[in-house]
Amino acid sequence: MNATLREGIDWVGYVDWTIRDFHGYTAERGTTYNAYLVRGKKTALIDTVKAPYGQHLLQNISALAPLQSVDYVVCNHAEPDHAGALPEIMAKMPNATLVCDQKCKDALSRHFDISDWKFEVINTGDTVSLGDRILHFIETPMVHWPESMFTYVPEEKLLFSMDAFGQHYASSQRFEDEFPLETVIQEAKSYYANILMPYGKQVAKVLQQMDAFNIEMIAPSHGLIWRSHVQEMFKAYRGWAAFRPKPKVLIIYDTMWGSTGEMARAILEGAALPGVEVQLIHIRSSNLTRIATELLDAATIAFGSSTLNAGMMPMAAAVLTYLKGLRPAGKAGLAFGSYGWGRGGPEAIDEYMKTMKWEILRNPLKAQYRPTAEILDECREAGKLLAVKAKDLAE
Repeated sequence: MNATLREGIDWVGYVDWTIRDFHGYTAERGTTYNAYLVRGKKTALIDTVKAPYGQHLLQNISALAPLQSVDYVVCNHAEPDHAGALPEIMAKMPNATLVCDQKCKDALSRHFDISDWKFEVINTGDTVSLGDRILHFIETPMVHWPESMFTYVPEEKLLFSMDAFGQHYASSQRFEDEFPLETVIQEAKSYYANILMPYGKQVAKVLQQMDAFNIEMIAPSHGLIWRSHVQEMFKAYRGWAAFRPKPKVLIIYDTMWGSTGEMARAILEGAALPGVEVQLIHIRSSNLTRIATELLDAATIAFGSSTLNAGMMPMAAAVLTYLKGLRPAGKAGLAFGSYGWGRGGPEAIDEYMKTMKWEILRNPLKAQYRPTAEILDECREAGKLLAVKAKDLAE
């Protein structure tokens, strides 16, 4: 299933069709572990694959070049889905030097026995010549690990971008223009929201660096290769890194006996103003990956839970804990929910929102046992407040 990017540059990775749980990320379309072989007067392998698929990688490489002809193995990132096969690869490529930065070498030494590997440790701006092509290295710390790095081939205007611009997307085709652009952008958005969202400042800095490079193709380490919509991908990343919101309201909730759900639907009614996108998400009918993806460009959020044991429902707490780690910025919101003989659910949500430094639009909306008509009216007014605020933030 090799695919040619440019003459002498081929995809040699592995398509993981059946994976759905990628350490907590719900990969509904599966994923790929992309590796690339660059052949010139010298030959370089750009990244490897997850450990169980090392033999597939070796077979793909062998179909194009003898293993002993590989001069360099570039490790852009030490995470096991990209570096896991390195021990097998380095053992089968006796003439190869592993190229990475110092942080990557240090990380690899904590994963593997690297005592027999030959290394060339590089810094930003360093290059390796393949004779008729140059590999130019750009360190991109915290996009999304400390040792992350890009590799650029100026002669081909080709960027090997590691996890940046990637998607979890298994397919028999290799390029983004072989699928509807909206679908690929959505998968890239989901990947950004769940992997790169905490590092928006670092992503924005790297995007500024990329302005100095002439890039016509982006080859990430997951998913499809960008060759026709590179600028659209850059534009989307700039918006996501800046937390640029749409006029969009999310109503996220969990409910025990339906009372909090009734409040959520009343908030939905109030928020449904012209020009505002509104989404209602029942936590246990959704998943963390989808919720984080929708939150990325939402302006305002109503988050609700019934009260259980003086706190919120367990899955509501799980969602908020996950979101807190992703550090979504520039949001405004409010808490709501029902309680019985003991309070605590909406109040706990309110504290989470304050910890995330969201603008709190009002005190928590609360209903004891069942929401009264008056409380449902108050919910509708709160929905309208969310919608108006969403329009303001999106301007």
